[in-house]
Amino acid sequence: MDDVVRAEDPRTSPSAATATAPAPATAPLTATPPVPAPAPAPVSVPAPATAPGREAVTAPGPAPGGNPRPGRRLHVLDGLRFLAALMVVGYHYLGYDHWWRSPWGASTASVFPVAHPAAVYGWLGVELFFLISGFVICLSCWGRTPRQFAVSRFVRLYPAYWFAVAVTSAVLLLRPGGWDGSARDILTDFTMFQEPLGARDIDGVYWSLWAELRFYLLFAVVAAVGLTYRRVVGFCVAWLLAATLAPGSGSGLFNLMVVPEYAPFFVGGIVIHLIHRFGARRPELWLLLGASWLMARDSLAGLVSDADHSVGGGLSLPVALAIVTSFYALMLAAALGGLDFMNWRLLGLAGSLTYPLYLLHEDIGWEVIRHTHGRVNAWALVCVLVALMLSAAWLVHRFVERPVASRLKSWLS
Repeated sequence: MDDVVRAEDPRTSPSAATATAPAPATAPLTATPPVPAPAPAPVSVPAPATAPGREAVTAPGPAPGGNPRPGRRLHVLDGLRFLAALMVVGYHYLGYDHWWRSPWGASTASVFPVAHPAAVYGWLGVELFFLISGFVICLSCWGRTPRQFAVSRFVRLYPAYWFAVAVTSAVLLLRPGGWDGSARDILTDFTMFQEPLGARDIDGVYWSLWAELRFYLLFAVVAAVGLTYRRVVGFCVAWLLAATLAPGSGSGLFNLMVVPEYAPFFVGGIVIHLIHRFGARRPELWLLLGASWLMARDSLAGLVSDADHSVGGGLSLPVALAIVTSFYALMLAAALGGLDFMNWRLLGLAGSLTYPLYLLHEDIGWEVIRHTHGRVNAWALVCVLVALMLSAAWLVHRFVERPVASRLKSWLS
């Protein structure tokens, strides 16, 4: 879970502004970003994944001429999704630094002088979400019909999202001074299509979900004719080429659908899944992965520039690139079995908390900070707040996501 100095960009999250309102899918950084998706189905499971996942990620069984490793659940991807979500949370609580919107009443750089220099890069957790999303969506879509794919995405994305929109809207409407949004904004947000419909994000992190949805729509095209190695490789080549041409095309619709800023991350995740499924001895996959990384590097220049406005300046492109490169390395290590020693089942629980945590933490967390920071030590407040958000995420997963998704799936199927 994908939002960068756009009205709802996670990196310049206006929704954080008291009554002035940030980033949808995909800025996490206010998003904050995205997302977390959420990366999308919990890896076993942004945002957003990510953008940022919510469904179990199980390694494929032997594919003809492919990876002979037996099917097994990849809990390590759940752990990476959880890491991405914590990065975004840290960005919003410790790094986001529009002084006139700061819930701390002062610059986060002055409140957290030691943590702030690292936290300002937390918005990159959304790019990790997108990498994971590419991997997970390719994995979970293989062998499914288009209808099964659509139902799977719907029941994974919407139950927790509907709950988050309702709760966040209530918090913003009931806070002292009220909220300057409209009923139309709230109702439109329930569709998750608020950006193309011209409504604002109730919470800045929602920007990344719109980036995720566009990825799903694009991938559904190849899924509709059936996933094969050649078709998926062809899709990746075509998408990277389109993302290269889109900025200079002069077509707003083309740019909208191609998602040029985030396409390299989704494609990188898909290619890493192909390496996992079919083995590493295919040079075309390494060439594609290299092209994805190079285009991600180019995208970062603009993303860093946008995010710089949200943290008070000082972001370094080389540092951001090093962090993104480490994401690629971690994903590759997981795909090739290098992180199997960390394939702990406990990470599956962490992954299940990722999506609700991503959806709930920003504006609700800022309201808590805004009304309590003067009476509680800043670090104690952050620790308690994160613990409360994790608890809320578990409750949403246990009593909203799971039961509602199960009923929706039965009904839609």
